Amino acid sequence: MTESSALSTVPPRTRDGVLRFYFGPMDCGKSTLALQMNYNHGRQGRRGLVLTKHDRSGGPKVTSRIGLDSEAIEVVDDLDLVDLVRRHEPVDYVICDEACFYTVDQIEQLADLADHHGVDVYAFGLASDFRSQMFPAAQRLFELADEISRLQVEVLCWCGRPGLLNARVVGDRMVRTGEQVVIGDTDAAPIRYRVLCRRHHRAGDLGEG
Repeated sequence: MTESSALSTVPPRTRDGVLRFYFGPMDCGKSTLALQMNYNHGRQGRRGLVLTKHDRSGGPKVTSRIGLDSEAIEVVDDLDLVDLVRRHEPVDYVICDEACFYTVDQIEQLADLADHHGVDVYAFGLASDFRSQMFPAAQRLFELADEISRLQVEVLCWCGRPGLLNARVVGDRMVRTGEQVVIGDTDAAPIRYRVLCRRHHRAGDLGEG
């Protein structure tokens, strides 16, 4: 049997897509990278969709704290992402910002897009919530993704150590109970978030006063 005849026994198939998950705490540049990736792929003539859920702007947009933004499709709990892509075909890639807030079923749909439709999926989001417990969608992404990357833009705790965990602050106090998803930012709002190192997140020490 020749080499060419041996290779010819492999049935032709459509190229598989890739499912990648980029994670990190607030302020580490996840949305900035999502927007940059969308720009780069679009420049190469690839056709894509940009999705988000619970963006800080309150609208169907992906926004970055450094001033970049893009219109996006808002993901609601009953949105079938495979059907969405089919309705917009042809689609080469999907940017999924705030993917930690998607449903677990929607993460399965993202894997289906990569495996059965040849769509490259780039998901961005938090790994854990304000209690340092994993979001269900993030956990499923860790289980299914082809590639997982912690973003390297360093966020510092008030003490100077690397900030790894997001603390929810109500008034001037860190809280550990409440709804898993409460939208807020890192500003001075009544309900806001602080990025802390593991030591000070566990201690509940905001370094204030």
